[in-house]
Amino acid sequence: MAKGTGKVLAQNKKASHDYFIEETYEAGMVLQGTEIKSIRAGKVQLKDAFVQIRRGEAWISNMHISPYDQGNRFNHDPLRVRKLLLHKKQIGELLGATKQEGYTIVPLKMYVKDGYAKLLIGLGKGKKNYDKRDDLKKKEAKREMERVFKAKNQY
Repeated sequence: MAKGTGKVLAQNKKASHDYFIEETYEAGMVLQGTEIKSIRAGKVQLKDAFVQIRRGEAWISNMHISPYDQGNRFNHDPLRVRKLLLHKKQIGELLGATKQEGYTIVPLKMYVKDGYAKLLIGLGKGKKNYDKRDDLKKKEAKREMERVFKAKNQY
């Protein structure tokens, strides 16, 4: 299976609005107890999540995984910092790229692949306001062309 394929459980749509995604990486995660059950139920939010590299390891912060309904005392902290599983070479590439100004590591989507929860992270460069406006103009123009084309083909 190619990276980024599988049953998508959560997606960070704001990431493509705020960043130019230049490269993507597939990362596994170290999870505790009932977290995987909550993930499979789709109770994940990536909206405010971000990835940091500390002491040669990648960590994801602010990713919210809701407590499992039947988890009782075995439940986890919803916002705990989780370790990402990447190759040392990939971590080195990400670390080198984030040292450059304007680059950051952004989680893009979470999915289940071969029974394991995977996180697609991207190396993103921040967009300026005028870039965002340009994207919105292009999207609107594309929508308008499709609307006209659809109306033309109805007759």
